[in-house]
Amino acid sequence: MGDFGFLSKLLDKVQQHSTVVGKVWMSVLFLFRIMVLGAGVESVWGDERCNMECDTQRVGCTNVCYDWKFPVSHVRFWVMQIIFVSTPTLLYLGHAMHVISREKKLHENMKTAEETSGLKKPKYTDSRGRVQIKGVLLRSYMTQLFFKILLEVGFIVGQYYLYGFIMEHYFDCEMYPCIHKVQCFISRPTEKTLFIVFQLVVACISVLLSILEGFYLLCRHLKSKSRHNVHHQPLMAPAAVSPSWQPCMEKIALEAMNHNKTNTSYEGEKHL
Repeated sequence: MGDFGFLSKLLDKVQQHSTVVGKVWMSVLFLFRIMVLGAGVESVWGDERCNMECDTQRVGCTNVCYDWKFPVSHVRFWVMQIIFVSTPTLLYLGHAMHVISREKKLHENMKTAEETSGLKKPKYTDSRGRVQIKGVLLRSYMTQLFFKILLEVGFIVGQYYLYGFIMEHYFDCEMYPCIHKVQCFISRPTEKTLFIVFQLVVACISVLLSILEGFYLLCRHLKSKSRHNVHHQPLMAPAAVSPSWQPCMEKIALEAMNHNKTNTSYEGEKHL
């Protein structure tokens, strides 16, 4: 599977700018999809056409029946699934690299400038260059998660309508140039069924991990937002005196002033 070499290098860079759940998703993609697809699936499906037999001697009948039953090979279908599902993640990688390069310049400007009060400060990276998924990066990450889940579910449904999830031992075909209904027999159907179920389970795990990652990001964002509101909450001003209590307060203040005047005059007479 040398065709996945370039894709593997790009997805390896995504791990530096993703969450913990995203790194688990990458591991599932590499180990249980790309490596399994290259190690065993191609050898299992390598004889799907040459070893399929139909009970007819009609020229072209076997080819037409194979094309009718399998419009797209399982292996090519799964390769397309991996590429399409990985595309939103690669688009997010491009956006993240653009943000990192832009904020790297801001860090350099802050180091060279003597006064940093008027300079624009980095928002999505810290002093070490690590990406903080928030703001526009959070929206970009959530968007790629949404499309990744949508594509994954779409390929699962498409596989069900194209082939189903069980490889039958034989099927009936009435396509031209077959002059009558013929039966075609597939090689190693049980082994192929195991790989189909395995790929289905891995695709479902990928969907669950993407949904879990979305909830993880939302919870972390809400938690940091609530913490920010607590730290920046303004002090409450003292409550204003009710209008009904104002006359009483004025009377108390007047009595206090009179009492002070009396004490002052008494102290003056005493000294005299």
